[in-house]
Amino acid sequence: MSSTKIAKGSLVMLIGSFIFRIGGFVYRISLAYLLGPTGYGILGLTLPLIGVLQLSAEGGIPPAIAKYIAQYEALNQPEMIRQIIKTSFKLIIVMGFLLSLTIFILAKPLALDVLHQPLAVVPFQAVSLITPFSVITGELKGVFQGFYQMSNLVITKAFEQSFTIIFAIVLILANFYVAGAVIGTAIGYMVAGVAAFILFRKYVWKHLKDTKRRSRRLNPHNNLDEPFTLRKELRLVRMLLLFSVPVVFSSLGELFMYDMGTWVIGAYLPAQFVGYYAAASPIARLPLIISMAVATAVLPATSAALSVNDGELITTYINQAYRYVTIVVLPASLGIAVFATPIISLIFPGYVEGAEALRILALGMLFFTLYTVSGSISQGVGKPVIPMVALAIGTVIELGLSVILVPKYGINGAALATSIATFLLMVMVAWRTLRYVNVRLEYGNFGKIVIASVIMTIILLFIPTTYAYTSAYHMSIAKILAFVYIMFLALIGALIYISILTLIGGLKRSDVIAFMKLGGRLGPLAPFITKLATFLLRFAT
Repeated sequence: MSSTKIAKGSLVMLIGSFIFRIGGFVYRISLAYLLGPTGYGILGLTLPLIGVLQLSAEGGIPPAIAKYIAQYEALNQPEMIRQIIKTSFKLIIVMGFLLSLTIFILAKPLALDVLHQPLAVVPFQAVSLITPFSVITGELKGVFQGFYQMSNLVITKAFEQSFTIIFAIVLILANFYVAGAVIGTAIGYMVAGVAAFILFRKYVWKHLKDTKRRSRRLNPHNNLDEPFTLRKELRLVRMLLLFSVPVVFSSLGELFMYDMGTWVIGAYLPAQFVGYYAAASPIARLPLIISMAVATAVLPATSAALSVNDGELITTYINQAYRYVTIVVLPASLGIAVFATPIISLIFPGYVEGAEALRILALGMLFFTLYTVSGSISQGVGKPVIPMVALAIGTVIELGLSVILVPKYGINGAALATSIATFLLMVMVAWRTLRYVNVRLEYGNFGKIVIASVIMTIILLFIPTTYAYTSAYHMSIAKILAFVYIMFLALIGALIYISILTLIGGLKRSDVIAFMKLGGRLGPLAPFITKLATFLLRFAT
């Protein structure tokens, strides 16, 4: 197994995630404009419900599929991989149907009696349309992840997002209001499921058949066609569930950590305040692009390394994962916090009331990105219970803090509750995971990243941003100029950060080489990035 597997898989996911994040903002900005703060607030309450239902229906099976496919592929057991795919498909179909029926029944009391939002009844009921399609798509994404076919995973997501955006906008314009956005999401998952199945048949199933034929030629006495009895399948179900149950609780806990504040705001404040918070939250999550890209690659990588008992490779993967995340996410989160007001006024005009919440959430999401990597490592080494327990504790803490702080401080109270809870979550999972795998991080290198990020932040605080903020509400030319100004400030911040990191010896050759590979995939920017990377190689340690 190559030590570049995480970097390669993360690079594909990073590029795809960046594109999808842009698409996600197109979706949210368009709907925020079409629905207004109140309607967008109702959508802000509905989207977390979609996530909860989808994860509950999948039951944590996709990560389990990824783990065990990577494990049995490393052990060259294609017959087990085929059976894992078949058995898991049966599980998620049953769970998807039951959860769809449940949410349809509970939609009305949840909207009226819990959140006190009558306009949310129909959108909540429409959520039940999504699950039958989303569970199939989730199953196939898990298969792609297990085989390190990150490009197929990205293609599937591209179909899902493109058709979601198109049909959501069309149905809202057709006067379906918030329910139109939810139905558009269901159509997006349906199209993505078809695309994923085509890719699965072409690349995965064909690979398994070829592997089976090779195994039959090499071992003619092995009976690969021996039927998989019910008892064996039940044991397989037990194996999948033992892994997936902690995973699904962890995933649900992550969603609650994201959106607990949204629901508490909806219970205590009018819907437009949910809209302001729903505008700030996705911007604060931008750094999660990096952590999710790394986490997607690190789970099967650590699982495969563990299956062949390669402790040195596990140590390398873990240090790479934390470093790649920290070196980008830390300065990015601090930059969002510094420029919170101009950023939100440009991306979501009319939602600037969420600027202070964005500033607080940016720091909270910094902690959450580091937790994400730790949680994925725990799952990869077969200890999904670590993030599950920590998330249960973190969710209770966030709920308690939100109930206390939201009535007093509004949406800023929800942001503060989330940031405190995510910090505690990060500490708990990182400490327990590193202790379990017996890996020490390169703390000296991380300290240099922190120093460079803090100095960059202090310098940026003295740069005026009033122009970008006040111009954003007037003419289109002013908006364009304001956007260019913010991009210029981001470039200045990046140059300051890289320069300081280089001067204090915190930039490694491996970092520059990864940056150069990324630049080679960015079209017209490739020559500039290549020249910059070549220059930086002179100073890298």
